[in-house]
Amino acid sequence: MSSSSTSTNITWHDGQVSRKERAGLLKHKPGLTIWFTGLSASGKSTIASALEQHLLHRGINAYRLDGDNIRFGLNKNLGFSPEDRTENIRRIAEVSKLFADSATVAITSFISPYRSDRDSSRQLHKEANIPFVEVFADLPVE
Repeated sequence: MSSSSTSTNITWHDGQVSRKERAGLLKHKPGLTIWFTGLSASGKSTIASALEQHLLHRGINAYRLDGDNIRFGLNKNLGFSPEDRTENIRRIAEVSKLFADSATVAITSFISPYRSDRDSSRQLHKEANIPFVEVFADLPVE
């Protein structure tokens, strides 16, 4: 995943509130990304949804980014070719990083079949000093 942009007339603008300060003001820990991966019907979305509910009931800001749901909006122009799958994961890595930067626990559930894409997502978070936890889901269907 490249950190370069094809646009040349843009500038990153840091905010006036650091991640640590934001977490303190919101009275909880800084955010992170929990990245559920696995095959179709492996339980990713079910676990992610239950985790989101559990965290919210404990007063921890969390938001679930589900692979199917994302394809209804942000990624509706992407198919399932290898290139489109890579772009799908690149976009969600950027979005989950933004959520985590806002002191939210970003919970993603994506098939993300390519190790290189998950590694790029992890690296993107690492460069921003944002924790990234990958969880491989493989639950029985029963």
